[in-house]
Amino acid sequence: MTTSDRLDIPADRHEASSETTGAAAVDVASANGRVVRKATIAGAVGSFVEWYDYGIYGLLVTYLAINIMGEAGAGNLFLTNVGFLISFIARPFGSVICGYLGDKLGRKGLLATLLVLISAATAAIGLIPSHAVIGVAAPALLVLFRVLQGFSAGGEVAGAMSFVGEYAPAARRNYMMSFIAVGSFVALMFGSAFSAVLITTLGDASMTSWAWRVPFLLAVPLGYVGFYIRRQLEETPHFKALREQKTVARNPLREAFTSRRHLKAIALTIFLPALNGPGYYLLFVYMPTYLKTSLGAHNFSMLRALTVTSFSLVAIAICIPLMARLSDRIGRKPVLTGSAIAMAVVSYPMFKLITTGEFGLACIGTIVLAIAFSGHAAVVHTTLAEMFPTSVRYSAYSIGFSISTVIFGGSAPLVMTELIKSTGSNLIPAFASIITALITLVTVAFLRETKGEPLAAG
Repeated sequence: MTTSDRLDIPADRHEASSETTGAAAVDVASANGRVVRKATIAGAVGSFVEWYDYGIYGLLVTYLAINIMGEAGAGNLFLTNVGFLISFIARPFGSVICGYLGDKLGRKGLLATLLVLISAATAAIGLIPSHAVIGVAAPALLVLFRVLQGFSAGGEVAGAMSFVGEYAPAARRNYMMSFIAVGSFVALMFGSAFSAVLITTLGDASMTSWAWRVPFLLAVPLGYVGFYIRRQLEETPHFKALREQKTVARNPLREAFTSRRHLKAIALTIFLPALNGPGYYLLFVYMPTYLKTSLGAHNFSMLRALTVTSFSLVAIAICIPLMARLSDRIGRKPVLTGSAIAMAVVSYPMFKLITTGEFGLACIGTIVLAIAFSGHAAVVHTTLAEMFPTSVRYSAYSIGFSISTVIFGGSAPLVMTELIKSTGSNLIPAFASIITALITLVTVAFLRETKGEPLAAG
């Protein structure tokens, strides 16, 4: 027997197994294939709701700049992008508190609560009176609700990934966890498509006046659905095993930060997802704003910009499960390495295509970038989850990843907007993508391959 609480169950068979942690044998695999699939669906649906709520801010940022900040202009777009950054600054606080609670009390209840929090904050953004009505109170309320969104997101990613990973069989862990990532991109796709439909049917003037609020208010029914699905599941077998053995960490934060092994893993968790910032937030969340404001509205209306983004979202949603299957066969490191190299190679030429202002070339550029990035998006979170034992997984993983998103992701729209303005170069995002791809590539060299290994208990 090993010293890890192994969970390696065929997804289509009703089997149970047990592992030994120390001297005590405990059943950690009471979940059959049906329950594992339900856990995967719950993770994916929850991810959809969470990232729909989080992503539409970036998709509709130009309308927010007009309504919440006052008259349209570069300065107001800057202030709205500050709101984007503020939510990321709040993420580490959410990761610390939610990680601690998740490792102490369990994953299930906390993840359901986080969906309620972010959905309420998102709907509240849609109810903020305009700057013309309440003045400076409008941006103040926007900042408050963005802080709540960031707090929730700080606890969501690691929690959802840990939840599904602790249910999934080792041989297919990456594939099953990849649907959480798919859920996030499908959420952005839905947000883009829904926004495009509103613009098409109501017109840009109506969107600017009132219809921009509708996507935010949709968070209420979506949040209820996600909450209901998550509440139906049981706690993960791995965490239940810790409870039964009475080995739940008394202070998971102290345990994570006083262990040299965990500190090294947290450092890797900060730098390995460096590519995730430009990959996720520039290519998908910020891209519509980039196309409209940086390349000019005469080249890209918001409708055309959202359409370009939608094509790339379809491409990555298709590629992620394929890359995850490949990772389960050949390993995490080869797929991460290949994706980082691909992004470093194609970023400059593809952004050159995008900056031509031609719709067809922009679609090609974003699709190629999405395919290159898909290997990273598919594998990185499984790799991070596998670095930590169950006792501190939620805490350590969420803290490291939240710090990474503050450094490499949350500042991306603000930094890109200012650098493009100061340098006059629309290719700044390409250089950001190349630099972060190289950071990820170097970090991969320090990883230990974890494909097919059982999750450690502590």
